Amino acid sequence: MTDLNDDLELIRQAAIDAGALAIAEREAGLKIESKPGGSPVTSGDLKVDAMLKDRLLSARPDYGWLSEETADSPDRLSKRRIFVVDPIDGTVAYMKRTPWWCVPIAVVEDGEVVAAVIHAPEVDETYVAVRGGGARRNGRVVTASDVDTLDDASILGDARLIEAPYFDEPWPAMRFSKRNALAYRMALVASGAFDAALALTPKWDWDVAAGWLIATEAGARVSDHHGRAWAFNRPDPRQASLVCAAPLIQPMIVRRCKNVPFST
Repeated sequence: MTDLNDDLELIRQAAIDAGALAIAEREAGLKIESKPGGSPVTSGDLKVDAMLKDRLLSARPDYGWLSEETADSPDRLSKRRIFVVDPIDGTVAYMKRTPWWCVPIAVVEDGEVVAAVIHAPEVDETYVAVRGGGARRNGRVVTASDVDTLDDASILGDARLIEAPYFDEPWPAMRFSKRNALAYRMALVASGAFDAALALTPKWDWDVAAGWLIATEAGARVSDHHGRAWAFNRPDPRQASLVCAAPLIQPMIVRRCKNVPFST
């Protein structure tokens, strides 16, 4: 099969071009609609999706395709490698001209992410990783933080998460912040800018696949909130929940979440 570094360069350049296309479309004037469930989709999302699908599948016609903005097909389940794409992760931020959106693209092989990029154009950050090759931001190696306590840890997520009645082990005081795009939150954990990202509801593969590889290659640990490992390119392309954290505190978070039920 194609060398993973060749796949990485393909998706890296595609993500950079996708970010530029998204900005150009926004400057030209977005058309905004609502999906079932009420979340917005813009003409930028759709144009980026079409561009990426055409470019990536033209370059790798034997790969499968999974994207937030393309109707899913069971054909991808028969493919050894697939692209997993969110044309714009953080659409609300993109619409509001706040910088916390990105273009994440992953290559999944036999259920595991093997190449990934997260490009955040408005903060000029591009994170990349290949399996076994470490993670980089703008060409420089990044590593997760070495924090060893939850006391005063910096967490990306909603502070109300730890107010639920399920926790029989108290949480220490922590610093919570918000960023719109899930993929970008995972990249920030990978770079050590934050100690953990936490979400206790199901997350689509297109939001988290690229972040999984970049975070784990940077030394972070990623699982659901009961500590179960993730697998990709399944019939239901979702993960049960997200705990992405520095390696020494990830078990502390999972331990506190042992009584939290899974939601659907």
